[in-house]
Amino acid sequence: MKGIIGKKIGMTSIFQADGKQTACTIIEAGPNTVTQVKTQETDGYTALQLAFGDKKDKHATKAELNHYAKAQTSAKKFVKEFRNYSIEKQLGETVTLDIFSEGDEVEIVGTTKGKGFQGVVKRHGFSGVGEASHGQHDRQRAPGSIGGSSYPSRVFKGMRMAGRMGGDRVKMKGLKVVKIFPEKNYILVTGSVPGHNGSIVLIQK
Repeated sequence: MKGIIGKKIGMTSIFQADGKQTACTIIEAGPNTVTQVKTQETDGYTALQLAFGDKKDKHATKAELNHYAKAQTSAKKFVKEFRNYSIEKQLGETVTLDIFSEGDEVEIVGTTKGKGFQGVVKRHGFSGVGEASHGQHDRQRAPGSIGGSSYPSRVFKGMRMAGRMGGDRVKMKGLKVVKIFPEKNYILVTGSVPGHNGSIVLIQK
């Protein structure tokens, strides 16, 4: 596999050669710095540790500064490990968007927007009671019955109920690279990507 850390910029749409309009997400991906190379001999598995986004040294611990000093780079905000990286890189080298090409099918991992405590209609798509007459009072968005009384005398695990929604780690598969702007480190992929604008995402192939 191969991948890169990026930041979601926002959404737009472009027109294909055949005139079809396609919704796309703009991601600022890279350049990433290789801050650690793990091998089978030293760590028991092979992986590349990539870092993205600069931060001030005063916001990093001494351990982090020493770790980044081995790669001869400044302190970074985000660090991610990619196992079984298909491209050989040395400590301190950079990974850019040239590992992808237009038309590639990629997977993107991100964290969905947090929506707080939500009811069953928004969280699980319940339709509610549906009728507002015949004595129904404030029941349009209520969950309804959740279990039996004498049997089974409990609520089954996994019952769809109100609760905290969003903030989940989600992987979107089957997205295609539409266009790459190497001078700006921008990559355009089809469809939507989890997370708010400015959130960190992982692009994998």
